[in-house]
This record gives sequence, C-alpha cells and structure tokens, in this order.
Amino acid sequence: MTAHTLRIFNSLTRKVEPFRPADCSRISFYTCGLTVYDFGHIGNFRSFLAADVLRRWIESPLCVIEGPGGEPHSGPRRVVHVMNITDVGHMTDDQAADGGGEDKMALAGQRLAESKKSGRIPGGADVDPADPYSVAAFFTRAFIEDATSLGLRAVIDAQRDPTLMPKATDSIGSMIRVIEKLIERGHAYIVGETGSRVVYFDVRSFPRYGMLSGNTLDQLKGGAGGRVQAENQAAKRHPADFLLWKEDSSHLMKWPSPWGEGYPGWHIECSAMAYDRLVEQERGRGVADAVFRKSDPLIDIHSGGEDNIFPHHECEIAQSCCAFNEDPGRSAMARLWFHPRFLMVDGEKMSKSKGNFYTFRDLLAKGHEAGAIRLELIRTHYRANANFTEQGLKDAARMLERWRRFRDEAEASSEQGERPEVLDRFAEVMHDDLNVSGAIGEINAWINRTENPTHADGAAMQRMDMVLGVLGLKRAEKTATEIGVFIGVEPDAEIESKLADRRDARKAKDFAKADAIRDELAQQGYQIKDVAGGKVEVRRG
Repeated sequence: MTAHTLRIFNSLTRKVEPFRPADCSRISFYTCGLTVYDFGHIGNFRSFLAADVLRRWIESPLCVIEGPGGEPHSGPRRVVHVMNITDVGHMTDDQAADGGGEDKMALAGQRLAESKKSGRIPGGADVDPADPYSVAAFFTRAFIEDATSLGLRAVIDAQRDPTLMPKATDSIGSMIRVIEKLIERGHAYIVGETGSRVVYFDVRSFPRYGMLSGNTLDQLKGGAGGRVQAENQAAKRHPADFLLWKEDSSHLMKWPSPWGEGYPGWHIECSAMAYDRLVEQERGRGVADAVFRKSDPLIDIHSGGEDNIFPHHECEIAQSCCAFNEDPGRSAMARLWFHPRFLMVDGEKMSKSKGNFYTFRDLLAKGHEAGAIRLELIRTHYRANANFTEQGLKDAARMLERWRRFRDEAEASSEQGERPEVLDRFAEVMHDDLNVSGAIGEINAWINRTENPTHADGAAMQRMDMVLGVLGLKRAEKTATEIGVFIGVEPDAEIESKLADRRDARKAKDFAKADAIRDELAQQGYQIKDVAGGKVEVRRG
C-alpha cells in the first residue's frame, strides 16, 4: 500500500496541508446545505458532491490520514456528516450585513403558484404556495429525492438518523440561546425601540474577523461596497456588524424571542446547528451554557461553495468562536475549511436568462442518467472552475458504460487474480488534494492495459467506486417499442406516429420531409437518433 497520507487545501490557511482531525476514528463534518426555495441546480450539487467525495475518501480503507501527533492512521473510521436544510424565510439580500430585500419563501410561493397555473408543476402537487412551511417542505422533499439519486451519503444517512439533516425552523430555540450567549459574553448588542429591535454581532469584539476571507475590518469600514444599509448605520458600532435577530411582526415566518417576535439572521443558524449535533450530541455538552474549552476547533471539517466564504462562513467563525471557546482569538471553528469552486455552463456563469441553467431534474428529463451526471460534476478538480457541457455529459456517460462493462466482465471471470497496482496509484493521487481527475485517469489507463480482467480487478473497481460513487446509481430507464427506444421518456403514440412517418419518408428517399419531422420533434423538446435494428432512440432535447 501507498505510504502517502491525505494532504488537502485548507481555505483558512490558504495552503495544502495534512488533514489532522481530533479523533481519527470519528470525524465531524458539517456541510452548508440547500436553501429550499427552489429545486437544487447543478452548481449546488457540484459543491455537495465534492464534499461527498471527500467524506467517502476519508472513510475508504485506501485512505491514510495523520493523527494529532502526525502518526499515520489507516482506519477504520467513521465520518459523522451533517448537512442542514435552510427553510427559514430569509431575505434575498442575505449577503448584506443587514439582511434586506424580499422574503425568499414568499417569492418561492409566487413561483410555485405560477408553475401550477402553467402546468410545469402538476396542479395536484402536494404544496400550498401561500404557506411558506408547505413551500419549504415541497422543495425539501425534492432535494432529498435528487440527492439520494446522486448518492449523497449525508442525505442517505439522514433518512435513518434525521438529526444529521437539521432544519433551521426546528432550531430557532438553539439560535436564540447562542445569541443570548453572545450578548452575555459581550460579543453582541441590541439596538432600536420595542417593535423594531435588532441584535447585531460586534465584529470588533473578535479581532480575527476576516481570517478566512481576507476582508479585514479596515477594508470594511466603508460598508464593503454597499453591504450595509445607510439607515442602520447610526445604530451600529461598526459598519460590518451583522444581523443576528430582527424584530419584525410582519415577516412571513416569525418566532417569539427575548427581543420580540421576528426572525434570525442567516449566519447564526449554522453555528447553532453544527454545535447542537456535532458538539452537544457527540460530546455531551449543553448548548445553553457550555463553553468549549481553550481554543479547540469545534469540528473537524466545514464545507460549502466558495460563495459561502464571505460573509457566511466568516460570520460563522466569529459567532462560534465567541459563543463556545474560552479563547475565541485562537480558534477557527473547524480544522479544515473546504470550498469547491464555481460551476460554469458552456464557459459562462449559469443564468436562466441565458438558457444555460439546469437543475438535476432538467437533466433527468433529457434522458441523462444520475451516474453520468455525478461523474461529470466530480471529475474536474474541486479547486478549479468546472465547465459543464452537454458533450462532457455524453463523454461521462460513455466512460461510465465502459467501467460497467469492465466490472461485469471481471466479475464473470473464472480467474481470481491478484490485487492490482491501480489501487496504490488511485490512493496516491487521491491523497494529493483529492485529485479526482487524476484518479479517473489512473482507472482509464488501467482498463486500457487490462485485456482479461479477473475477480480481483472487479473488486478493485468496486473499491474505487465506493469513493467515486457512480456505478451503483440507477440507470436511465429504457422502454423499447416497435419503432422507438425511449430513454427517460414515456412512450407516446403521437411521437411514434411521427417516427413512423419519418421512417416511411426515408424509405421513399423524401429526406426533406424526414428532416422536417426531426425538426418538429426537436421543437417539441425531443432528440432522436437512429440506432441498430432500425429503431430510433428518443430522449428529451
């Protein structure tokens, strides 16, 4: 076996370094999950899948990590992986220190109502667009279905243990207790009269604010390019002080608190939920009055997309250290901060107006399968901007099918064989900053040179796939009829009739008519392709 140990880029230190958890046998991992006011898009899933691959690699018997003293640890080990659901009606301008804009759940309800009217969502769908809790539940169910289809272990685990997927609306009491702790310890303050009170975090009480993003307090004096609403400046101690609680009885989703009926700021929820599940439940301390001693990080790993670095994760660090550490100035909440980069589509930023915005469900409707989508989303290094294309997705599907054929041939072999060296090469590149693209290259080179795979090769393929997580996912369903092979699409009598007309036109050498029928189907959203046996493959276009 390789003697390498896992070295990975830490966003906090801005360098590749050994991963050293507090306890190698049980690792705590928190991932910022979806804000459930819409379906998850492929950019969301790129970040979630990168975290899933990291978790799978740490749990793999091929992975070696360093203990607190630098000693190698080969397992076994378990990752306790929490992914939250943000189902609170936060504001569209949550990136601003004062959390302005419109309520996200109200806007989601409006979109759902329009979708029901237009037929994009069935009229009988189990959701009331006027009820924010119903809207959040609808999109939460959709996310769980999508994430399960893509093999996200955090979500799959949460079906057995719901505490691994906490909802913000179930954690309001914990958030209030954390805010009380921050006020008690002099890190937060209340402004405004009864009826319009606001609780802010005092960033100057945490001199290391900016350690993750590089946005120092000096840089934020002017409001950081409009982060701060001018009308709130007079009451704040520093322009960068950020919202913990806002009293607002007119808000769509609101709860009682010591500072009046209102709602929490965006950042406080993850501090509360991460502590509740990964510290209080794991280590037996109470969130109301416990202080995590000295300067120990609360958890081992915290992940999220690079857009979470500032302000969200920066604020999480400040809140968590000040609420739970005896020496906040020396802590950083997590030992490893893991931030996958953005996903581009056809070389551009995803945008609905540009027509390059895809949800996972959009791709399934086009006839693509979950395994190919997952492979395409993970195969670019997490620290590089990935470029998602239809051609790349087709290439991933072909690669996946080749892996399946190799595995099936290996498992059918009568030869036992020996452990292949590819496992060591796979481990070597994965230990090097989670180099998935390098690992995929090693697999493909190994398959190229292995003419007669054995049982041992099949076992090796399965072991590597336990990390990549693509071979076991559900294939796109195919339905064959007399003339068509429908992939991810229900057979339709009207389409079949048009395919028959096209076949007859081609037999009569009326290629103009045949092309016109193909174009008509394309306008209806179907792609067709002639395949062996005289049939036509039909997918969503």
